[in-house]
Amino acid sequence: MAPTHVGSRHARALETLSIVVEEIHVPLFEQALLGVCDTVGMFEEDDEQRYWRLEAVKEKGRNEEELDNALALVRAMTGVDAPLHRQNTEAEGWLARTQEAFPPQYVGRRFCIRGTHLKETSPSNRLDIILDAGIAFGSGEHGSTRGCLRALEQIAHRRPRHILDMGCGSGILAMAAARLLHRPVLAVDIEPWSVRVAASNARLNRLGPLLDCRFGNGWHTEAVRRNAPYDLVFANILARPLCRMAKDLARNLQAGGTAILAGLLNTQARMVLVAHQRQGLILEKQLREGPWSTLILRKPI
Repeated sequence: MAPTHVGSRHARALETLSIVVEEIHVPLFEQALLGVCDTVGMFEEDDEQRYWRLEAVKEKGRNEEELDNALALVRAMTGVDAPLHRQNTEAEGWLARTQEAFPPQYVGRRFCIRGTHLKETSPSNRLDIILDAGIAFGSGEHGSTRGCLRALEQIAHRRPRHILDMGCGSGILAMAAARLLHRPVLAVDIEPWSVRVAASNARLNRLGPLLDCRFGNGWHTEAVRRNAPYDLVFANILARPLCRMAKDLARNLQAGGTAILAGLLNTQARMVLVAHQRQGLILEKQLREGPWSTLILRKPI
């Protein structure tokens, strides 16, 4: 699923968790933290971008068993026993500081991602996507999200009509497509909380009628199967799940259709590309945002 940053307006005692890992392991450790923490951010730890520090905020004492299990699983998968550091975080004023750290995000030529706390309007050539900084902190900042929005701009002239956002997270990509293309979008996620957040964000942006937000298990979701084939699919997930889903994606993408794949590091792009080339898809372009890559693929006519 797409990276999703979830927060709470009424947190009491908070703590900040931090962990330093090599670039190649960032997606898995990030995913482990996202399942139980309120916000997750990434910061370069050295000039060569080889090591990154992940920082996450959560309520003290909440979801401790889930956190331990998620980190234990990732450590077993990667063989990396990176220590987790904890620091108390003052709850009072945390939302205000979060809002200050969520300025307008201008992405590509058309999009402006801004929090509800920002009252000024965007330039007339920009399409606003409004998110609550307390619920979707960091959305629009992540390289995978930015890459997908830039890719959407580049393929918008094809006027896709049947659109799927697989692993929708906060719904930011589904909303961007609905706003730019004026078409309905099916948004699916395996996390019930993400589906609720996406639906709430759609209403906040007055896009509720255009977004169909569904809980489901990827390509096995009934609504996904029923509405196939698609001429545009977003899949901002993780590299290995993308590889496993390549066959299903190719089968459900109509001839001439476009797939925008993200959630992968630059070092993982070739692995994901090869998995989809084996299914007959063709690379149109690779976009880079820092350490993250976005692939634009097409199915031949």
